[in-house]
Amino acid sequence: MLKNLIKDLKKASDKQQAEILKKFFKTGKGQYGEGDTFLGVRVPVQRKICKKYNNLTLNDIQNLLNSRIHEHRLCGLIVLIEKFKKSKEKEKKKLVKFYLKNTKKINNWDLVDLSAPIILGDYLLNKKKEKKILYKLAKSKNLWEKRISIISTYTFIKNNHLKDPIKISEILIKDENSKHDLIHKAVGWMLREIGKKNRKILEDFIQKNYKNIPRVTLRYSIEKFPENKRKKYLKGEWQKKTQ
Repeated sequence: MLKNLIKDLKKASDKQQAEILKKFFKTGKGQYGEGDTFLGVRVPVQRKICKKYNNLTLNDIQNLLNSRIHEHRLCGLIVLIEKFKKSKEKEKKKLVKFYLKNTKKINNWDLVDLSAPIILGDYLLNKKKEKKILYKLAKSKNLWEKRISIISTYTFIKNNHLKDPIKISEILIKDENSKHDLIHKAVGWMLREIGKKNRKILEDFIQKNYKNIPRVTLRYSIEKFPENKRKKYLKGEWQKKTQ
């Protein structure tokens, strides 16, 4: 089955699209996606192909994740997600362990954003003790593990569990190893989602951490604020009322 999936992806490849994706995902020397290789298969097409191969084994998925070809890794995660959704608790634990073993191969923002909220976020939602996994990832020196830590909390936020997303956001904005645009944007995105649930919690966070919040994080987090309030935060004018 694995060989057939790989053949199907190759048949659907598009050299022109591959060149576009290489630039979009920053694969040049010194960029975050350096060395990543693309076939040029659009995500909806990949999903359609993967539907035929939902019975792949974990060994098959491991082979896909080991590949330098982006679409192979993405398809491996798509199949893993489907396995996770259909599994009972004991099997889910095994799949989460497998996922954590492969975090360094989930090495582009689309791979993280596709998988982390469903696999880690869903699994850890009501497991207080096991949430320490996310804090460990947040303190990692690896860019993708850091992004996994905060993007996983998207599921928490959707379920009104806002404490951990706030704590992890605070860790990331203060961490010297988190000074990367992909982390700044991810934190800003999650803070914005927190604000949709509870505006006061978001404003308290911003006011407490204003000096540490990267500009792009601030912009993302207050994107849904009324225009006059958004401008005050960008200019720091809110401080005049609280001093």
